[in-house]
Amino acid sequence: MIEVKNIVKSFDGRTVLHDVSATFYTGKTNLIIGQSGSGKTVLMKSLVGLLQPDGGSILFDGRNLVTMPAHEVKDLRKEIGMLFQGSALFDSETVLGNVMFPLVMFTDMSREEMLERAHFCINRVNLTGAENKYPSEISGGMQKRVAIARAIALNPKYLFCDEPNSGLDPKTSILIDELLSDITHEYEITTVINTHDMNSVLGIGENIIFINKGHREWVGDMTQIYTTANEALNDFVFATELFQQVKNYVKATGLTHPADRR
Repeated sequence: MIEVKNIVKSFDGRTVLHDVSATFYTGKTNLIIGQSGSGKTVLMKSLVGLLQPDGGSILFDGRNLVTMPAHEVKDLRKEIGMLFQGSALFDSETVLGNVMFPLVMFTDMSREEMLERAHFCINRVNLTGAENKYPSEISGGMQKRVAIARAIALNPKYLFCDEPNSGLDPKTSILIDELLSDITHEYEITTVINTHDMNSVLGIGENIIFINKGHREWVGDMTQIYTTANEALNDFVFATELFQQVKNYVKATGLTHPADRR
């Protein structure tokens, strides 16, 4: 579990995060949502230690990242997996080479052990047979799955995903969402996803943090989001006609979620 308590962050005298508190639960898909410029990216960067907050605390199972000495931060990062927006694969490395990279860099495993772990992760994301292909030889969705395999190679306790569905078609986005959800529950990972994708919000949002103008304005799940009275959240999530129709359908039928329809 990650607990954020009263985080404040400013740039050049402009406050971007105002006393933000939130809890990200183990074994759940925790989503951070908000408009561009809302502060959600600053929050994500603070969570992974890329930015130092001006105040507050960030507790990784009780360990405060904000006050942690450098050597402890280094150890903590070994427990963190990262899925970057553009996958960030090494073009000169094969699928297998990309997944093995963190094992080579951060473990003292033998080559046989690294190969076994890498093949396990590749199989887990359903890419068996693609080990010797290069990123340029596979689709965007497959590249994202390689990135997920690499992110879980070190068996992380915490997984951070920055816009995991960026640039993907809707069908592939759903597959990525389902994979992240499955991995989160299967390995009891604290997964934090920064996203603009409303399909993700309504599909796998078990714990949703809505950031608006630097404030944590709403917390709930994918069922509660249909009945919220928060106007800013409604405007953000149900901005398109399609999602407004979904909300109206849920309200009219009394279902807690469209998936409840049988």
